[in-house]
Amino acid sequence: MYWPPTIRGVIDRRILVNFRISPEPLESVLPDQFRPRTVAGPDGPRAIGGICCIRLREMRLRGLPAAVGVTSENAAHRIGVEWDEGGATKTGVYVPRRDTSSRLNSLVGSRTFGRHFHADFTVTEGGGRYELRMENETDGVSMSVSATETDTFPEDSIFPDLSSASAYHECGGVGYCPSPDGTQLNGIELATDEWHVKPLAVEDVHASFFETAIPADGVAFDNALLMRDIGHEWRPRRSISTPETA
Repeated sequence: MYWPPTIRGVIDRRILVNFRISPEPLESVLPDQFRPRTVAGPDGPRAIGGICCIRLREMRLRGLPAAVGVTSENAAHRIGVEWDEGGATKTGVYVPRRDTSSRLNSLVGSRTFGRHFHADFTVTEGGGRYELRMENETDGVSMSVSATETDTFPEDSIFPDLSSASAYHECGGVGYCPSPDGTQLNGIELATDEWHVKPLAVEDVHASFFETAIPADGVAFDNALLMRDIGHEWRPRRSISTPETA
């Protein structure tokens, strides 16, 4: 079995756009190995899903100089999950879809860390404001977000404060994504050199995946978080066979 290498780079900018989701509709979205990792709320437990909009720079095989690294815009649709492994409960994210601006990432990533689709990205940022749009015309998948840096965490979030939201995502570094042939869930771990987030005030958000996969009354925007200039590594995790091929 081919074991993919560890990739080193810098998270130039990472925006986590988060939705709170009724757990029941996710039964048709999540593989059987996973269950939603929920957060208690006034209307009952809610799963946390969303999109990681991440610009990566200096991406290269660990051990190579940063000068040979590449830069790309990427969007990962994520759902917080937990599963049983070795007699313990593990936490991470299920990533049903990844899109990238890099054709190299689309080719190489699909062979190592789960299917990556090539998409068009439009990004405008500066002065603490961010406007991002991703569109894959072939599959009809799109997302967009307009947001501004702030010091205030939203009062209507299911999380009581910024620290609680940060801790939830910090425990979600391990992700599983369907392999191109659908026979496996390819695993990868995001290991950051440090961890700190700040809140974003969102004026507008759109995510076609969550709008079509989940009934409208089962999903609502919750919060958005920003990370900047974080050294990190992408480390391979052993793949999981799907029930049909296990």
